[in-house]
Formats: sequence, C-alpha cells, structure tokens
Amino acid sequence: MTEMKYEPVLHDHKAFLKEAREREGFRNAYKALEEEYNLVREMLSARSKSGLTQEAVAELMGTTKNAVSRLESAGKHAPSLTTLGKDRI
Repeated sequence: MTEMKYEPVLHDHKAFLKEAREREGFRNAYKALEEEYNLVREMLSARSKSGLTQEAVAELMGTTKNAVSRLESAGKHAPSLTTLGKDRI
C-alpha cells in the first residue's frame, strides 16, 4: 500500500479577497454575510481564549456539538445563525 503524505495547502486570504472583490456580485454577497462571519470569528476567539471545547460551548448554548462545529467551519459551510437552532432538543 502506498503511503500518502499530507502537505498543507497554503492559502493567502488577503490575496483571495483582493481578487474576489473584482468579481461581479462578490461585494454584495460578502457584505450580506459580513455580520455572520464576524460573529463566527468572535466565537472562535472567545472559545480559544476560554479553553472550552465545542461540546462545552454547545452545552452552555443549549445546542449540539455538531451545530457549533458547523458554525465554526465557515470556510467549509456558509455560516448561518439558524444553524444554532437546528439541533435543539
């Protein structure tokens, strides 16, 4: 069996945004999600500073770890405040 070697993909977010801003419709779409992206950044920062796990945050928020994980993975999923309510019991 061939061993696969992991090599991280470099990403220059500032360069990406600079280029993306030139595309038609990007600015409006980005602006529409700006508030939610800012909230995600604040949540990640606060969780990191407090040393809490996603499970602990989910318990405090009354939601599931999966909902917190989806919200924090804004790079893979479009962030949505409604995500927090999806898995509520």
